[in-house]
Amino acid sequence: MVPPWLHILAWSSLVLAIGTSAWIILDEWRNPQPMWIMNVVWPVTALFGSVITLVGYLRYGRVATRSSTEGEERPPSKTETPFPVMVAKGASHCGSGCMLGDILAEWLAFLVPAVAVWLGWQTLFAEKIFAVWILDFIFAYILGVAFQYFTIKPMRQLSVGAGLVQAVKADTLSLTAWQIGMYGFMAFAQFVIFRRLLGTRLEVPTAEFWFMMQIAMICGFITSYPVNWWLLRHGIKEKM
Repeated sequence: MVPPWLHILAWSSLVLAIGTSAWIILDEWRNPQPMWIMNVVWPVTALFGSVITLVGYLRYGRVATRSSTEGEERPPSKTETPFPVMVAKGASHCGSGCMLGDILAEWLAFLVPAVAVWLGWQTLFAEKIFAVWILDFIFAYILGVAFQYFTIKPMRQLSVGAGLVQAVKADTLSLTAWQIGMYGFMAFAQFVIFRRLLGTRLEVPTAEFWFMMQIAMICGFITSYPVNWWLLRHGIKEKM
C-alpha cells in the first residue's frame, strides 16, 4: 500500500512541475526564444526539472531572448553561457524528447495493451514494463532526433538529408545514455520500492508513477551529461 505521505509528495511534485512549465510557456509567449525548438524544450524539461529548470531558464534561457533582441552577432550561448551549462542545455534538449516520447508511449501502452503484446509482452517478456520500454525508446528516439534536426539544420544551414544524418549522429548516444538512466531507476522503483517494500504495483494512471518518472528523468540527465559533454567538445552537437 502506498503511504499517504508519498501520495501527497507525488501530487505536490507534479503540481509544482506543471505549474512551472505553464509559467515558462506564458513567459515564452511574451518573450519567445530565438531558436523556436527551445520554446518546447524549456517547458517540457520543467515537467521533471521543476524549479531547477525555472532557475536555469531565468538565468540562461532569457539570456538568449535578450541577446537576440539586442541584435548581438554572436549566439548568446557562446558569449554568456559557461560550458557546463551548455552541456546541461544539450542534455535537457535530448531529455525533452525523451520526456514527451515516454509520456506518449506509457499512455498508449496503458490504453491499448495490445501494443505491449506486439512488442513481446507475454511472449518474450513476462513483465509488461520491458515491452513498454521498447516503445518508450522508439517514441523518444523519433522525437529526440526531430528536436535535434530543428536545432542543427538551421544553425549549420544544412539540406534536409544532411540535417537528418547529423541529428541522428548527435542524438543517438545522448538519448541512449538518457534512457539507460531512466530505465534503471524505473526498474528499481517498480521492483524494489513498490513491489518489495510497499507490496503494490506502480501503475501509469497514478501520481506515484509520474513522480517516479520525474526522478527517473533526472537520473537520465545524470547518465547523459558526460556523453553530452563529449559530444559538444567534439562538435557533434551544437552549443546552445
